[in-house]
Amino acid sequence: MPKLAWNSFVIILGAAAIASGFNLFLIPHHLLSGGVSGLSMLVGYFTNVDISVMYFVFNIPILLAGLFILGRRFIGLSILSVVVTTWLIAAIPVEAIVSDALLASVFGGVLVGIGAGISFHVGGSSGGFDILGSIVTRYRDFPVGTVLVGLNGLVILAAGYLSDDWNTALASMVSIYIGGKVVDVIHVSHTKVTLFIITDRTEEMLSRLLALPRGVSKIRIEGAFSHKEKDMLMTVTTRYELAELKRIIKESDPAAFVNIVETVGVMGAFLRR
Repeated sequence: MPKLAWNSFVIILGAAAIASGFNLFLIPHHLLSGGVSGLSMLVGYFTNVDISVMYFVFNIPILLAGLFILGRRFIGLSILSVVVTTWLIAAIPVEAIVSDALLASVFGGVLVGIGAGISFHVGGSSGGFDILGSIVTRYRDFPVGTVLVGLNGLVILAAGYLSDDWNTALASMVSIYIGGKVVDVIHVSHTKVTLFIITDRTEEMLSRLLALPRGVSKIRIEGAFSHKEKDMLMTVTTRYELAELKRIIKESDPAAFVNIVETVGVMGAFLRR
């Protein structure tokens, strides 16, 4: 299956998860998802306007803004997500799967987080505040889910104040927090790792590693026991790209010694994707 077709399929699955979280868990209990969807729900709860219509309308200006900053491919997949989610919100019956509001907030948050997370994973988003979160993380090295929790928290505060129902508002905050954490588990491109690779096939491995959008440093080392000189390659990448690097290393030099450590932070020219 071509990559674009696969990515589009994943986006559609993510949209289905989000719409199911809305209509089967959150909306029946008048809970909020936060962000643009939360604003849409607020309008829908207090007026006769359809939530799916408001969800689509609120996303239009954000999608247009993201087009100039995040690129056509990202926004193209995000538009697909918004359109499919809008249609599914209108198509899926609003019916409570569970009677307890707290359980609904937990499982609704998980579904919404899965939908948003897999959309990020293939290079798109579910629209709304996800796009604003992507803009923030493009310039500041924060986890996307954490950014979304902060943005969505403002919506929850507004909802609690306007409705004077803090029980529902706090249950909605639980849903948003869980959704943000699920996004961070699935979408790990913000997590950096450093690889130290000791190999006897330096040039072969370098020729493949340098084809990736990551810098590589070559360090001449000497074994303390054998006194044999070898090359050590060092590179910093993301956990999302780690599987590809492991594959390259195994194919280039199956006997290479590799030490992988989690990186606390990166300063300087590091490409964020």
